[in-house]
Amino acid sequence: MSQDEAATTDAPQKTAQDHVGDVVEDPGRDRGFGVAAWVIAFARFMVVLDGTIMIVALPSIQESLKISLSHLNWVVNAYSLTFGGLLLVAGRIGDIHGRKKVFSAGLVLFGAASLAGGLAPDGGTLIAFRAVQGVGAALATPGALSLLVATFPEGKPRTRALGLYGGMTGLASVVGLVLGGVLTTYAGWRWVLLVNVPVVIGVLLGLRALDEGEPAERTTIDIPGAITATLGAGSLVYAVERVGEHGWGDGVVIGCLVASAVLLAHFAIVQCTGGNPMIPREVLSDRGRVGANLVTLLMSTGSFATYFFLTLYLQQVLGYSALRTGLMYLPLAVGFGIAAGGVGPQLLARTSEKAALSLALALAAAGTGWFCFLTADSGVYALVMPASLVTGVGLGATTVVATGIGVRGIDSSEAGIGSALLTAGSQIGGALGLAGLATVAATTTRHAAAGTSTADALVHGYTAGFRVAVGLYLLGIVVCLLTVRPYSGTGKPGAGQA
Repeated sequence: MSQDEAATTDAPQKTAQDHVGDVVEDPGRDRGFGVAAWVIAFARFMVVLDGTIMIVALPSIQESLKISLSHLNWVVNAYSLTFGGLLLVAGRIGDIHGRKKVFSAGLVLFGAASLAGGLAPDGGTLIAFRAVQGVGAALATPGALSLLVATFPEGKPRTRALGLYGGMTGLASVVGLVLGGVLTTYAGWRWVLLVNVPVVIGVLLGLRALDEGEPAERTTIDIPGAITATLGAGSLVYAVERVGEHGWGDGVVIGCLVASAVLLAHFAIVQCTGGNPMIPREVLSDRGRVGANLVTLLMSTGSFATYFFLTLYLQQVLGYSALRTGLMYLPLAVGFGIAAGGVGPQLLARTSEKAALSLALALAAAGTGWFCFLTADSGVYALVMPASLVTGVGLGATTVVATGIGVRGIDSSEAGIGSALLTAGSQIGGALGLAGLATVAATTTRHAAAGTSTADALVHGYTAGFRVAVGLYLLGIVVCLLTVRPYSGTGKPGAGQA
């Protein structure tokens, strides 16, 4: 036998052995990927859950800790202010100082603050630890998505992981309303916070399954950018949170809005002209990523207001208890689960990103548009529940697809700041939606009160808010059509742009 024949004979055997080895290694790798996906998803689920889980518990908290009505909203606001305001700088800290390290530190801080808040003896202590919770959530959130990008390669593994991550994101805000009612009714309001502790421990035990990713090329933090972004975002969130109680003409609201505009304008100038910007220019070099961030902002503005109006409709018009109101969100939660497990990933796999995001937003608009037909005596089984299911599928699919587009092609060394942009848009959008659309609803209700019953006037206000939310989703489709283009998968800035 010649040497060439021997080589020819040996080559297939070697290839077959290699293939067998690959097959043997695959199950373990898949298990590792599964653990990593669930660790990241549960961390994300927990920090988003805490944005809504307190809402149903507020009356019990007020009665237990004797918090005045004017200060009660700070039980929720303290969390959203520190969470939304610190996201960008937290993303950069994780990229520079180690994502797993900062992710772990954020989770530990979040868990410790949850424990302390759950044991708080008075309202001031509870509000203070809710603010600390927000700091922990801000540190952990960018790390969660950046670790996902580092752990899962582009293609089917990352698409599946993003589907789970995005589904958990949307599901958490709805489940928070359900779980808040159940825990408050059967275990007491303190367990709304204490339930975080075992979840944090479980997530920390699974950290070994995550990959750190590439270290960031930049070794310094843009201090001017960090200060202006945090203060600007914090001022905006504070202003829109305050509007609900004091109105747009309030001096503090106006002052905060002006301060926010000045600070964020300065931040934009620093990012465009500075030598070491907090948001690397390559992160926003892809129009599709910019579009995904804008869609996330618009979707959150509409969806948070939708939860708010639906809650008020069920309690103030139909007279439901907190527990029954929470349980009525189960169809919405099921819709999110369907989107995460199938609709969102399938849309990404079978259609273009533009088509997938547009279809998801159209579903969200259709479901929310269904709510516009509510009356004071609408049947929950004929209208509320099916509309909730369709809305949940649409919002869940939008979250999955927008998240996939928002982190596509970002170098893993910059993934933290890229993911922080998406979450910051979600937080700020939610705050804007609650303030702005609540004002629309209140104004409509006042105008309708003269000629109708109280219940009818309230419903007129809520449906006006739902119509604005539909308009925001339709605007999101326009943004998608104008910005999202085929992506080549090269990871280069601007790749695949038309």
